[in-house]
Amino acid sequence: MTTTSDRPTTAAAPVPGQEALRETALRALRACGVAEEALRVADGAASLSAVTCLTGAELLRVPAVGADDVEGVVDAAHEAFTTWRTTPAPVRGGLVKRLGQLLSEHKEVLADLVTLEAGKIRSEALGEVQEMIDVCDYAVGISRQLYGKTMPSERPGHRLMETWHPLGVVGVISAFNFPVAVWSWNSAIALVCGDSVVWKPSEKTPLTALACSALLDRAIAETGAPAGLHGLLLGGREVGEALVDSPRVPLVSATGSTRMGREVGPRVAARFGRSLLELGGNNAAVVTASADLELATRAIVFSAAGTAGQRCTTLRRLIVHSSVVEPLLERLVAAYGRLPIGSPLEQGTLVGPLVDAGSHQRFTEALERAREAGGEVLVGGGRRDVEGAEDGYYVEPAIVRMPAQTDVVREETFAPILYVLTYDTLDEAIELHNGVPQGLSSGIFTADQREAERFIAADGSDCGIVNVNIGTSGAEIGGAFGGEKETGGGRESGSDSWQAYMRRATNTVNYSGELLLAQDVNFL
Repeated sequence: MTTTSDRPTTAAAPVPGQEALRETALRALRACGVAEEALRVADGAASLSAVTCLTGAELLRVPAVGADDVEGVVDAAHEAFTTWRTTPAPVRGGLVKRLGQLLSEHKEVLADLVTLEAGKIRSEALGEVQEMIDVCDYAVGISRQLYGKTMPSERPGHRLMETWHPLGVVGVISAFNFPVAVWSWNSAIALVCGDSVVWKPSEKTPLTALACSALLDRAIAETGAPAGLHGLLLGGREVGEALVDSPRVPLVSATGSTRMGREVGPRVAARFGRSLLELGGNNAAVVTASADLELATRAIVFSAAGTAGQRCTTLRRLIVHSSVVEPLLERLVAAYGRLPIGSPLEQGTLVGPLVDAGSHQRFTEALERAREAGGEVLVGGGRRDVEGAEDGYYVEPAIVRMPAQTDVVREETFAPILYVLTYDTLDEAIELHNGVPQGLSSGIFTADQREAERFIAADGSDCGIVNVNIGTSGAEIGGAFGGEKETGGGRESGSDSWQAYMRRATNTVNYSGELLLAQDVNFL
């Protein structure tokens, strides 16, 4: 098998000029109703630089807030909550229904902003906006199903039940790689649950946040929901810290690195708040001897190279049965060699840029560590020059064959590196799979039902997402999204994830006319 990281390439189409990119951003923001003052920085005022990773250059500067501004936004959200919590849930669903309609109407321009700030190719950017629309549809449905259980009481003439009530202000801290979808998972569900929301987006994606916030503000005004129900905080680390520490924010939903989660979790717990953490993922797939290699190849390439390896669910480890490793690698190396890399605005591109220079540095450092540990780079690993994007970081997704699961393999590198390991028994494969600190997404490719069932069983994958004959990326909104171990344990989006945004009350109703104490206690 030919192995090289210096493959021949074809020239990528140039990235449009910076002024054209800036005009695209402004056109999208205005279409979404972002006010001109939200884009105008006063002399001497704090600001954020909105940079496009397509070129590494600044698009705009936008006003920013400081830590001292956070409590005012939280107070306004809390005031809105006092009205919103008693608004009937189906009426609350009407707000989210209108938000979904506005997102649908502005899908194309929102996708433009996602591409400009996060570097996603067109289909992935549109897909992220569609995910917002889908979760709004889902949230509208559950606004009529925020149900509690009724349990048998041991006392005659008594009813024992549980009810669910709105929680309060929900703080949402989101990451650059899904700049709008994660916000929608939290906000749409929180709003129908009767909560208000304060959003602190990544400093790397302020424009997508401004656009989505403007659309939600419009929906709030059109449906008569209370002002202040949603607040936006554009700012740096200190702003996020103030939100995390605010005693009027009973739930903080934070998406980011494990390092970030180690700071957020204890700070929220110290004030007896709740945290919903979506952190690192070092996801793996097992390819068995019976696997359909054609299907596996397509799924692996998307999961490992899609979004330039910058999804929390990106496939980073491939555990292959020794009998099929050579034919599978031949297919994968060939597929990687054909990947169109370049401007995500160009039709046909499949791999866009890394988000910034830091990501590129971590990419190259991880590859060097892998080589030092005995790994062999089979394909990729270089930086690709793209005309008009001299300060953009476009890289060739890499496949590295490793002799063992070394330290660098056990760490999450947020870049397109796929480490390949081999196994001989399924027990060995599962041990390798689970032998990392993270536990987000996983998959197995097999035609053997026994292997599939074992992988999804209690002694199989230890992840929050466990798939069969499909890759680790591309979760649907109907299921709960989240993972175990250092991934944080939080669950967002579908299934019963709505319960994280509410408080539970256990109720006993005595309609017997007598005072009967539990456990046959006699008193007076």
